[in-house]
Amino acid sequence: MLFFAHDIIVPTSFNPNPNIPGHNIRLRRVFKGAVGALDDTLIHVVPANKRDLYGSRGKGDCYQNILAICDFNMMFTFVVASWEGIAHDSRILSEALANLHATFSFPPSDKYYICDVAYANIRGFITPYRNVRYWLGNFRRRRALTNKEKFNHAHTKLRNVIEHVFGVLKARFPILKRMALFSLIIQRNITLACFALHNFIRRKGLRDEYFARYDEPHVSVRNKNAVVDNKKL
Repeated sequence: MLFFAHDIIVPTSFNPNPNIPGHNIRLRRVFKGAVGALDDTLIHVVPANKRDLYGSRGKGDCYQNILAICDFNMMFTFVVASWEGIAHDSRILSEALANLHATFSFPPSDKYYICDVAYANIRGFITPYRNVRYWLGNFRRRRALTNKEKFNHAHTKLRNVIEHVFGVLKARFPILKRMALFSLIIQRNITLACFALHNFIRRKGLRDEYFARYDEPHVSVRNKNAVVDNKKL
């Protein structure tokens, strides 16, 4: 299964054409260099005697922290699994960048990934303005007014594709919300297999109720998934 995951979760091609299929074509014409969205998510884990590492900041259940990148067609292009729930998002990314054996594809100089404020605003990664309204819910009662607010609003709408992808993944594979009692290695492999099967279904263009639901432009991800430490489960 790991060989299958390696073959089906492949890096982005850094296609410069913003008209490729996928979400928010208009916004991608504004963010012309955007090649995908990056974020972490929490996946349930049964850690045996390592609850202090996987305890997700004292929330009771235990989780592994997963770093993922998706393109705008809801395909995963990079996944790192099995990090402890207490690990900070930026640390996981830093380790992935430094790992010579990882398949992380660093964008060329004119390209970048969209990511939230948990990450650094450095070359290859575009984050929103800090201390300025950002989450979509913050704009429901009052529209964006300043240039920074307008930037953040467009940024979060484009980045929301990865929340949709996580929503599809976890709706399809309930085991990711309540993992079975296996060794940590097998739990990691199950997680990677779910990511790979997600890509396989999307790539083959199979009729699918989950993708159809989340392809709707105004679907509410937050209402469909529980929230732990601001991560959708």
